[in-house]
Amino acid sequence: MINLVVAFLFAMQTAPMTQEEPARSPQIVCDASMIGMAYGSGHGIYFRASHDLGATFEAPVKVAEAEVVPLGRHRGPRIALSGGGLVVSAVVGKTSSTDPHGHGLPIDGDLVAWRSGDGGKTWSSGVVVNDVPGAAREGLHSLAADSKGRLFAVWLDKRGADGTRLFGAASTDGGISWAASIPVYSSPDGTICQCCHPSVAIAPDGSILVMWRNCLQGARDMYLARSKDWKTFANVEKLGKESWQLNACPMDGGGLAVSRIGRVLTAWRREGRIYLAAPGEAETPVGEGRDATLAIGTKGAFVVWVGSTGIEVQAPDSIKPISLSAHGAYPAIAALADGSIFIAWEEDDTIRTRHIS
Repeated sequence: MINLVVAFLFAMQTAPMTQEEPARSPQIVCDASMIGMAYGSGHGIYFRASHDLGATFEAPVKVAEAEVVPLGRHRGPRIALSGGGLVVSAVVGKTSSTDPHGHGLPIDGDLVAWRSGDGGKTWSSGVVVNDVPGAAREGLHSLAADSKGRLFAVWLDKRGADGTRLFGAASTDGGISWAASIPVYSSPDGTICQCCHPSVAIAPDGSILVMWRNCLQGARDMYLARSKDWKTFANVEKLGKESWQLNACPMDGGGLAVSRIGRVLTAWRREGRIYLAAPGEAETPVGEGRDATLAIGTKGAFVVWVGSTGIEVQAPDSIKPISLSAHGAYPAIAALADGSIFIAWEEDDTIRTRHIS
């Protein structure tokens, strides 16, 4: 326990930004040689790489820019490593909504993916992932990849109906091209939760797992679905034993992770509490707060969220959560190959990070 606390105290690192706009919505990915971070700032999407476990980061590289780049409330870029290449995805558009409840989202928002084959130094032109223009305009999505060059993206989809559905699309060539969009889930009540981001992961056996917040019989609970063929999703199941009756959207998704041996874990909020849950099992309370995510390393599951003391982390070998920052928001987490983890979050218009060994 003492060694863990020392790592927290001395691992804090601020990632300085050179953009004039605030840096927001960090997401991270890592392999044995690099930590890659994607984030948004103003009208741009940026990438930075570290080759010393996050002690220093290379200068920002602009991936792309657009007239409208939704950021905040879990909107913003996602990043994945696939087949030796990096892929960054984001919802972007040309025209902002003028609706009072549009929150500045693009009325023509599409999910776009960019690829780098040289470690993030240069990036390709963007490829639109959704096959119905403007269907991804809610701005909430997730991206996962495996080592074979395959990727799967999921997003909240607004095509052809008043309600919100969950759609996805696959790439088998490292993000160069994308197959036709496929329906992942449609609620029999007409809509899933309208503003909670989905999560996606690829299991060691190649199956895709997708998690989202449903809207079913007045409840806003988290659900999980699986696909073995990357075309159809089945085995839809509610996560946790209790339920959250709520006639509103909490704007809070969760975290989904799969271990190297195929163990599936999820972390999410119900009311004001964070829970950790495996499919088919009762949920375990972790702490009070919101905006949870998690990663599974060789030591076990690490859960990070925004609590009463700011950014909090529950490590597998600690008795209680440890506070990282009093004012941080929207954390992201990734497990490194050596068993340590890396965390990034928004704070004071920049991005702060910690490597926890």
